[in-house]
Amino acid sequence: MDAQFGSIEGVTRTRVGYTGGTKRNPTYRNLGDHTEAVRIEFDPGKVRYSELADLFWSSHDPGSKPGSRQYMAAVFYHTEDQKRLILEARDRSLSDTKGNIFTQILPASEFYPAEEYHQKYSLQKERTMMKVLSEAYPDRQALFDSPAAARLNSYFARHITIEELREALSNLDDLPPGAREKLLDSVSSLEN
Repeated sequence: MDAQFGSIEGVTRTRVGYTGGTKRNPTYRNLGDHTEAVRIEFDPGKVRYSELADLFWSSHDPGSKPGSRQYMAAVFYHTEDQKRLILEARDRSLSDTKGNIFTQILPASEFYPAEEYHQKYSLQKERTMMKVLSEAYPDRQALFDSPAAARLNSYFARHITIEELREALSNLDDLPPGAREKLLDSVSSLEN
């Protein structure tokens, strides 16, 4: 889901992690009662919350019973307005669905970022691109929080095309000096 949401114009950051439980500082190996989740930050001037909610409902099988709380399908809302929009998106998406719905709609609680090796999973497999990003963002958290990393991760997970990636990188205004050109050069080499 991280890569899928990162492909949406207007989504500025994605981060995988854990939420919904009571354990302090969970880890992948010691999760407690948390659920794996994706935190999404977005510009409401470019994408509406209802569009993100629609994507959530259309990108998973809400009738699939989870094997554990760790992997359950859930959406965590921060406001009553978000809850309303999530419910409306559910009703639109599932209007013809028969049977049980197991996807949970829950109030948001503290979000704990997952370990670094879980962040931008598809992108991390691309060593050359990670080298370019590491030069642009020496701080690893800034790298994984960057809109550039979100778009590149989406590309390598096959959620956007090379043309969409090039356009997204060209329009990002938070890139450090010189980074845009290096990233675009690296993207051009992917086409060859």
